[in-house]
Amino acid sequence: MAAISAHEPATVAKPLAGRVALITGASRGIGAAVARRLAAAGAYVAVNYSASEAAANEVVRAIVDGGTKAIAIRADVSSEADVKALVDQTIASFGRIDILVNNAGIFPTQPLTDLDSATLDNVLDINVRGPIFVTRQAVRHMGPGGRIINFSSLAAKGAANMAAYAGSKAFIEGLTRSLALEFGPRGITVNAVSPGATETDMFAPMLPMKEYVVSRTPLGRLGQADDIASVVAFLASAEAGWVTGQVIGVDGALSF
Repeated sequence: MAAISAHEPATVAKPLAGRVALITGASRGIGAAVARRLAAAGAYVAVNYSASEAAANEVVRAIVDGGTKAIAIRADVSSEADVKALVDQTIASFGRIDILVNNAGIFPTQPLTDLDSATLDNVLDINVRGPIFVTRQAVRHMGPGGRIINFSSLAAKGAANMAAYAGSKAFIEGLTRSLALEFGPRGITVNAVSPGATETDMFAPMLPMKEYVVSRTPLGRLGQADDIASVVAFLASAEAGWVTGQVIGVDGALSF
């Protein structure tokens, strides 16, 4: 085998080259980090957003500047019509879907006695129905080797003043296991990532508890969006082909 010249750059492996990823809620926070991470691994990325068009376009711009392809697609995941259009546009642009990341979600924090019906409906629409709607459409275009990655949360184990949110994430864990059984015969894996306290704008309501949370975390810091994105990238890769039906905690051992 010929030696590589000192003047020739080494080829950087792109384990997701040729793969297409659809990521919901990818204009900011963890979703944006996942979009950038999968693109860095070579995937073409559909960046879904519901309201933050400028932020989504910035994620797309960063991906394209990095040498791969991306598009931004507006869709409300709680709308079946929007979801169908989201998947149809992804297929029209890239011809396939290999990786689905159900990241979109909302994070209300309030005591159960203050939880109004409108807020509860919104949580169920986005955090529960959304992943079902998107998965139901996207999986029709997936073949063997497909990857579905859902987002749970440490709160699924129980959290005060988060009954609606925690309940929605517990649902996601059950959904993940059920779909792993349903889609396994087709060669499609289904897993969930369960972040702990992660330093994004979604964590803002918890900022008064930051020092306490850090003190309870053995690794001594809050999680970062890139910490979560790295685990998603693994689950999206060929190396994770024998991993399915799992809920993987990414929380610095805060859950212990």
